[in-house]
Amino acid sequence: MSRGLLVVVNAAAGSADNEALDPALEVLRACAEVEVARTGSPEELDTALAALGGRTLVVAGGDGSLHLALQRLRAAGGPLPDVALIPLGTGNDLARGLDLPLDPAAAARRITAGAARPLDLLETDDGRVVVNASHAGLGAQAAQRSEDLKERFGPAAYPLGALIAGVRESGSQLTVTVDGTVVSDTPTLMVGIANGPSIGGGTLLAPGAAPDDGLLDVVVVTAVGPLARAAFAAALRRGAHLDRDDVIALRGHEVTLTGDPVPHDLDGEILDPGPTTYRVLPAAWRLVGV
Repeated sequence: MSRGLLVVVNAAAGSADNEALDPALEVLRACAEVEVARTGSPEELDTALAALGGRTLVVAGGDGSLHLALQRLRAAGGPLPDVALIPLGTGNDLARGLDLPLDPAAAARRITAGAARPLDLLETDDGRVVVNASHAGLGAQAAQRSEDLKERFGPAAYPLGALIAGVRESGSQLTVTVDGTVVSDTPTLMVGIANGPSIGGGTLLAPGAAPDDGLLDVVVVTAVGPLARAAFAAALRRGAHLDRDDVIALRGHEVTLTGDPVPHDLDGEILDPGPTTYRVLPAAWRLVGV
């Protein structure tokens, strides 16, 4: 901690987030010199990151904030700095998957211990990164629907969004190729590409996924009929979806999705539809406090 900390906060964070961050900053300031940068755009974030120097970057936010920081750091080139996380997001799924404290002050105390753990990063063929998970089809549609439910339901918004989308959305013709082998070529409701086990605030999409095993987890859902869609959504809420015959779960190093254009949700960033390849970059970055 002697090199100091740069804490990056979303400038649009609400008063509740700011109040939750204050105890964490108090913990950090007791052990290191701390600068807080409030950024409201990718360009402002770039400016803050350019002044990082040899300090540890502390992201105060959720998976989306961490995703954006690592995306901009990779785009700038050079080695990635050590990164720490104070979970302030709605879902905080990477933190959940790593068993990090969700209380900001407790997370800050873990950061001050200084231990850093190498973690994998997923990268698309156009240079986008994934820190926790991406999902295409129903997953992205559910995320879009859950945005309207977040304020009222908090972490429960994603499973509710998934339930709504599972009833209303139909499937798409997709070909899923893992490590050069076609594993599915049929009407598909959803494909999950996971580095961590959960999405949407604890919904266990890929329960066995580990962010440091050098593999990505792929979950292909072919439940496209109306009753099957509803049953899958309900099973996902219960954590029983992998028991279904219309769900394929496997691991690999690279996965490609082609076929009908479907949206992709990368840690909350919705991408335009189109063929996409994901590959795992083992031990590509280090998270402090794990």
